[in-house]
Amino acid sequence: MDIATLVGLLGSFGIVIAAIVTGGDPGVFINPPSLLIVIGGSIFVVLMKFTLGQFLGAGKVAAKAFMYKSLNPEDIIAETVELADAARKGGLLSLEDKTVSSDFMQRGIQLLVDGHDPEVVKTLLKKEAKLTSDRHEFGASVFSAVGDVGPSMGMIGTLVGLVQMLSNMSDPKSIGPAMAVALLTTLHGAMLATMVALPMADKLNVRKNEEALNASLVIDGLLAIQAGQNPRVIEQMLRNYLPEKKRVAAEG
Repeated sequence: MDIATLVGLLGSFGIVIAAIVTGGDPGVFINPPSLLIVIGGSIFVVLMKFTLGQFLGAGKVAAKAFMYKSLNPEDIIAETVELADAARKGGLLSLEDKTVSSDFMQRGIQLLVDGHDPEVVKTLLKKEAKLTSDRHEFGASVFSAVGDVGPSMGMIGTLVGLVQMLSNMSDPKSIGPAMAVALLTTLHGAMLATMVALPMADKLNVRKNEEALNASLVIDGLLAIQAGQNPRVIEQMLRNYLPEKKRVAAEG
């Protein structure tokens, strides 16, 4: 589980709720019509922008923001070097019973064991990595759209509330409460965008970039193994994927 995502989500809502509770009656911040306009309206507007499959698939992809943790590139490099050592001693067929932490690498190993040409291995693995990246991108796009639509739906709800308030100007006592209710939709829209949708979109983009880097690392490593390169040379080549500080530390 990604602790940063969970802590950030709970912390942001916790601070806002704490401010609401300490400032007065929290019940005044709960208004079913405003929630209906912001949440329900945002869902249906965003649905118009995507296919049903893309919209529903965003929920599955979003689970990666909470439950998935990308593999450490240093661990992938270490596994690749071990595989290179094994292949150098016993040939590519010796990798058949090897178990690695990455499903993507495991499928790549099977391609090597099956004896496919390097170009075929590269094409198939890059295609799989591209499809995974596209799923993340669509998921991020859905949440970005929610982030864009949410505040606008909040403003629509506010205008609806203002119209209802102005139509009852004959009762001065109702103006203040009615204005408060009208503004709640703006608050709900801002919270939906700022505290949920846009952070989720950004986290999915981070996941996409992490997985793309790891996939590229795996592909280069497996192709080097298939070409019979020295494990030390492979390790040195793959270290280029690491940040400079980690490369220096590894060399040290």
